[in-house]
Amino acid sequence: MKLERNFARRIDLTSLQLFVAVCELGSIGRAAQQEYIAASAVSKRLSDLEAALDTPLLYRHSRGVTLTPAGESLLHHARNVLLGLERMQGELSEYAEGVRGHVRMHANISAIVQFLPEDLGAFARAHGQIKIDLHERLSPEVLQAVRDGAADLGLCQKPPADAPAGMQSRPYRSDRLLLVVPHGHALAGRASVRFDEVLDCDIVGLHAGSSISLAMRTAAAQVGRPLRQRIQVTGLDAMCRMIDNGLGVGLLPDRAFALMQGVGRLAAVALDEPWAQRELVLVARDFAALPVPARLLAEHLAPAP
Repeated sequence: MKLERNFARRIDLTSLQLFVAVCELGSIGRAAQQEYIAASAVSKRLSDLEAALDTPLLYRHSRGVTLTPAGESLLHHARNVLLGLERMQGELSEYAEGVRGHVRMHANISAIVQFLPEDLGAFARAHGQIKIDLHERLSPEVLQAVRDGAADLGLCQKPPADAPAGMQSRPYRSDRLLLVVPHGHALAGRASVRFDEVLDCDIVGLHAGSSISLAMRTAAAQVGRPLRQRIQVTGLDAMCRMIDNGLGVGLLPDRAFALMQGVGRLAAVALDEPWAQRELVLVARDFAALPVPARLLAEHLAPAP
């Protein structure tokens, strides 16, 4: 027990927080900028942490830092420790007047463009003391961030049935993919179209890891056809501008298309495929164990059954 107490005294929470920030950003300089502290002070704390643990935690090189095996282990445990402290703070905040705190949230682009502005706006008006840190990520990255404790809540496409366990989910919203074409395109007058017909066209798509790109590649592989994805962009507005200028066609969620009507002269055609109907889910490691601010946001976005 005495050895355990001495170990606890050698580790301070500020150093753990800085260590996690450096790991997530891959750079001492970027972590120092984010935490508003001198880079030399961050470096000193990391060196002290390595000395306290008597093992190197980071490989330092000209492009930043990478984790040693010991560093990977510490990162896992440090995130759990910091998550536990946030939960403790959340529980204690119930005894304070009003609810204060912040919620770390990752979401995919479909949720951010289509639904979150109104939902988060309403939440902010009701809970002005709670700060929300929102980051756009691909759906697999959202799941990983929540699983690792880097985010309290995540919004992403419903994971497949064989996805790794370790988190809970609630239904959030649904959308349907449409084929978006420039005005006057040969497919513009169709009531619906199968995806194998789309494979004759050049396609403007999102980055390769997006759920829409993954669905298109899977569907093309099933019919043994190549996917002529000539252009990849990072935003739905950029996709619409490319399509408007005749550089191809693309798939877009229905509500996002409605919001992008002013981007160009575009037409939408229903996509006659079962995978065009998509479900968005809210995910957390354990909804019941969330800090109070995150629990309030989860109930606002997707009330428990």
